[in-house]
Amino acid sequence: MRCSLVLILALLLSSCGGAATPPPRVTEPAVVTQEAAPEVPPHATMSIVGTNDLHGHIRALPLFAGYLANLRAARTRDRGAVLLLDGGDMFQGTLESNLEEGASVVRAYEVLGYDAVTIGNHEFDYGPIGPRATPRDPGDDPRGALRARIEEAEFPFLSANLLQREGGARAELGLPSVLLERAGLSIGVIGVTTEQTLTTTIATNVADLAMRPLADAITAEAQALRARGAAMVVVTAHAGGHCERFDDPDDLSSCDPTEEIFEVARALTPGTVDAIVGGHTHQAVAHRVNGIPIIEAYSYGIAFGRVDLVVDRASGRVVDVRVMPPQRLCGAEGASPEGDLAACAPGDYEGAPVVSDARVAEVIAPSLARADSQRHDELGPTLTEPFAKQYGSESALGNLFVDLMLRARPDADAAIINGGGLRADLPAGPLRYGALYEAFPFDNRFAMVRMRASELAAMIAQNLARGGGYLSLGGVRAEARCVRGELVVSLTRDGRRIRDAEVLDVLASDFLVSGGDGAFAAIRERDPSALTIEDDPPIREAMAEALRAMRGQTLASRAFFDPEAPRVRAPGARPVSCESR
Repeated sequence: MRCSLVLILALLLSSCGGAATPPPRVTEPAVVTQEAAPEVPPHATMSIVGTNDLHGHIRALPLFAGYLANLRAARTRDRGAVLLLDGGDMFQGTLESNLEEGASVVRAYEVLGYDAVTIGNHEFDYGPIGPRATPRDPGDDPRGALRARIEEAEFPFLSANLLQREGGARAELGLPSVLLERAGLSIGVIGVTTEQTLTTTIATNVADLAMRPLADAITAEAQALRARGAAMVVVTAHAGGHCERFDDPDDLSSCDPTEEIFEVARALTPGTVDAIVGGHTHQAVAHRVNGIPIIEAYSYGIAFGRVDLVVDRASGRVVDVRVMPPQRLCGAEGASPEGDLAACAPGDYEGAPVVSDARVAEVIAPSLARADSQRHDELGPTLTEPFAKQYGSESALGNLFVDLMLRARPDADAAIINGGGLRADLPAGPLRYGALYEAFPFDNRFAMVRMRASELAAMIAQNLARGGGYLSLGGVRAEARCVRGELVVSLTRDGRRIRDAEVLDVLASDFLVSGGDGAFAAIRERDPSALTIEDDPPIREAMAEALRAMRGQTLASRAFFDPEAPRVRAPGARPVSCESR
């Protein structure tokens, strides 16, 4: 033990002695390499995605979100961006939207990340907040429901051409335009609404408004946006066109050149705008007109439009334009994302499978459940085959509806309904409330018009001589003939000729008698007291009651429309012309 202690002391002493302490070992500092930031490409791809005329069909939106997710991922990889716009008529049309006056659509659009939407003519249909579609009491705001949606939305509502009738100032509904920053670029977005708005919605809700021509409004806003630094200007318009083929965007041979959005594009000076998202016509466009790419994608959420603008980042100049054909969500033409979504097979998009978005599905689920509680109620009769809607010609659906109106108001002599009021086919099988609702989603009230038979005949002649919505006729029949170059209509009831001077009580909708489609303009001018509008119930609910009284009956479409024996017989298809007869 003593030896061990001596040895330890000796060692300690030697370490503190004169021997030099070895220098510390010097190590090379660690080399930290920082990965260089990816080089920003000189060009940015701006994918403009356009939807239009959803009309409350929110069941399509989770699937649409899957397409958007894939496209946004592609643009993230190449340092571009997606601009998501809607061309209007978002709300009116389904139980799940109408029961909340469009709030369910706004919630879903927020999750989808819309950048801006424009105001469509049917955005005015709800009128004041609450069940009434038109103002009744002092203080009722005829656009109360629309204002509520604008105020609660996180995205801007746009319309640059809605004016106050008195004074001509811009109507205070949303904004005329908005300036956005995407992928380092300043992008101006302008919203405009069809000039047909004042005659294609309930007149009392827009009676104090006027319309500025679309091209004038776009030009003024575009100039203001460019002055604020916008490198690109895009228009979202509730105005549209109609084309049949989409293989070549510069081939306009399948397009109707008279459509509103084409006339607007031709009226714009080149360079005013870089692209247009359209709507309103429920048709499709994927073309260039006057150098401007225009996209429109049918209606009801079955498809979306897309145009890619390739922009030079340094100059802000568009160096390439790629206009895509309308992209159907379910692939095959005629397929719809409505109904059984599990049966829809969208396939891949932008190199990845399309997967429905659970977040969008979650936000719309309460609205769908509320609507479904009413949708499946059976009304009574069974349809042996579908009753198809027709906008511009006589149809079994239009004739069924006017007959139901007369069942609900048997004191009337005749009834008419406009083709724009027919929104969906009635499917074969037991007729359910949801199908009736979507075929006639408007909360229009009954109106009665006391008029001479000659006035009704003149109205039918005018409707035959022009295009647009067809006036289905019940209670009487009409025959049109060309007499000395003019179209003359005679009326019969139960095989008996109705004298021109005979007075008829004609049942219609408040939309028509208050100015819609111009049908009753002459009578309103002659004697406003000849027109009366009921407060309640909506025409649709009265038709539902009439159908419930038909429980157990079977209805065949040919019983309501026989092409060999139409209710309105004319010397040709609309528009009927007698010039060469």
